[in-house]
Amino acid sequence: MSTQRLRNGDYHDYSSTGASPEESPSEGRSSFSPGSYQRFGESSSTTWFQTLIHLLKGNIGTGLLGLPLAVKNAGILVSLHHGSVFSVATAVLPTCSGLLNKPYLDYGDTVMHGLESSPSAWLRNHAHWGRRTVDFFLIVTQLGFCCVYFVFLADNFKQVIEAANGTTNNCHNNETVILMPTMDSRLYMLTFLPFLVLLAFIRNLRILSIFSLLANISMLVSLVMIYQFIVQRIPDPSHLPLVAPWKTYPLFFGTAIFAFEGIGMVLPLENKMKDPRKFPLILYVGMAIVTALYISLGSLGYLQFGASIQGSITLNLPNCWLYQSVKLLYSIGIFFTYALQFYVPAEIIVPFFVSRAPEHCELVVDLFVRTALVCVTCVLAILIPRLDLVISLVGSVSSSALALIIPPLLEVTTYYTEGMSPLTIAKDALISVLGFVGFVVGTYEALYELIQPSSGPIATNSTSAFM
Repeated sequence: MSTQRLRNGDYHDYSSTGASPEESPSEGRSSFSPGSYQRFGESSSTTWFQTLIHLLKGNIGTGLLGLPLAVKNAGILVSLHHGSVFSVATAVLPTCSGLLNKPYLDYGDTVMHGLESSPSAWLRNHAHWGRRTVDFFLIVTQLGFCCVYFVFLADNFKQVIEAANGTTNNCHNNETVILMPTMDSRLYMLTFLPFLVLLAFIRNLRILSIFSLLANISMLVSLVMIYQFIVQRIPDPSHLPLVAPWKTYPLFFGTAIFAFEGIGMVLPLENKMKDPRKFPLILYVGMAIVTALYISLGSLGYLQFGASIQGSITLNLPNCWLYQSVKLLYSIGIFFTYALQFYVPAEIIVPFFVSRAPEHCELVVDLFVRTALVCVTCVLAILIPRLDLVISLVGSVSSSALALIIPPLLEVTTYYTEGMSPLTIAKDALISVLGFVGFVVGTYEALYELIQPSSGPIATNSTSAFM
């Protein structure tokens, strides 16, 4: 079967759209009139609250816990400024989608139609390559997040289990703990594999919203406990540099841009809303909450732990049962978040293979491809088990393109014929250039650290208790 089946609506992912065999997606879209946001498959559409839950969950993950180390790599002044800039680019995509009057656009569709509306004939003729490029970066980014989740789960569970014999009820006196050797962290990853495969079989966003809510609750409790610890007895920060050496800045860039993990979820979430007219407000509110969390946790975490900060701030918490439970609670949240981050690449890759399978084998092929993708993320995590470098590499390679390079360029191509001020064009050009520089330098630095670790490595994969 050809891929044209996808366009003609012969292959229906009823689980995620709620469409019935009698109503194809193309039929549902043909009834759309300008200014109307009615969706086909209303039964599976998400409410504003469910959408906000998904948006928060998509952006609050392992990247948030790695931000204190990112602040160390850039310095407090630089990190405060850049963290605010990174959050602005996320709002560009829905704006461009709204201008095109096409409410069913995903990220790739938005780029393609934006290029088709460009005044440049060459860009119009090659608009389909814009979609393919975005789909490639989306797949790399989202699967990269899933790789990081494997490493995070393994690191935190390994630390909790190895320090179990020395864990006490006293959270004030941090003492060296003799660890009980257990299996390698990569074996922990293999232990999580079958459970994450089962989680990846869930294909309905409404069902996933239940897991997102559970994840948000567990992670909210964990974050409250983390904040409660890092705001107490903050050491004198005068010895900490306001601006870090320039050589470590690329690692900050990769980690900071990785933290905005929900860029690939923005348009899919808008497309699933019952009333997408409310989405811009939800986006601004959600990103304001996320940015406040990023800046505060990154700065306070670095001030509290200083040069000893690890790839995830949970690995710096005291060795007592209260904070060991925090690690477990946050890990549970990350476990459920895996399915949400996995949703985007699955929506791109799975239909490609299912459209070529006999109709009676579609479900089998669907589940097989999902299983294979989860196994790929597990294998990649096993090959690169250093949490800080995995985060920085994924952020530099693909997140920078999706969050910094493409959105400003898309805004220019989409709005140029409508009239744009030179200042706006210069702003978009500057953000894209900085994103490209960060892409090149950040990727190089992360790969260099993987091949030739520095003489003073960061103990990001260490399981020793905080001293």
